[in-house]
Amino acid sequence: MKIIGIDPGYAIVGYGVIEYSAGCYSPIEYGAIVTEASQPFPQRLQHIYHEMVSLIIRHDPEEMAIEKLYFQNNHTTAIPVAEARGVLLLAAQMNQIPISEYTPLQVKQAVTGYGQAKKPQVMEMTRRLLKLKQIPKPDDAADALAIAICHVQSSGTRLKDLLNRRNKMDPYGRGVGTL
Repeated sequence: MKIIGIDPGYAIVGYGVIEYSAGCYSPIEYGAIVTEASQPFPQRLQHIYHEMVSLIIRHDPEEMAIEKLYFQNNHTTAIPVAEARGVLLLAAQMNQIPISEYTPLQVKQAVTGYGQAKKPQVMEMTRRLLKLKQIPKPDDAADALAIAICHVQSSGTRLKDLLNRRNKMDPYGRGVGTL
């Protein structure tokens, strides 16, 4: 199962593509879509959309996991981030990719086992789960990878059903059409 995790923003959009198979995570690509502050905002949104579509075409993910918006302190950026998030969702929807959304608390809980974990703890567990030598940079990419891992951890039966269909297995792990 190939999943693209997204940490939404309008200056920086973190992304991480992972493969999950046989209980193991494999990082495929991670990084950030960066927009220039000097560009008019609609052009920034267009750039985000085109880059996201390019990632989707290049990797053909089976699902997208994206962080839900949560603004505790800086409410002035809430609307622009929501608009950027909208074009990210549109890119997935236009390419018929199922979308799942997770709160920061859900991501922390899924990746570290503790919903109040600090950012460095989440980043280190992400590095370990993906067997990376270093914590992914930029931080937005590490966050996106954590969101993708959260999706695997949170999907449970739904993900298992998709994997079984892909591997032509029934819900009991038996090959379809075999005795």
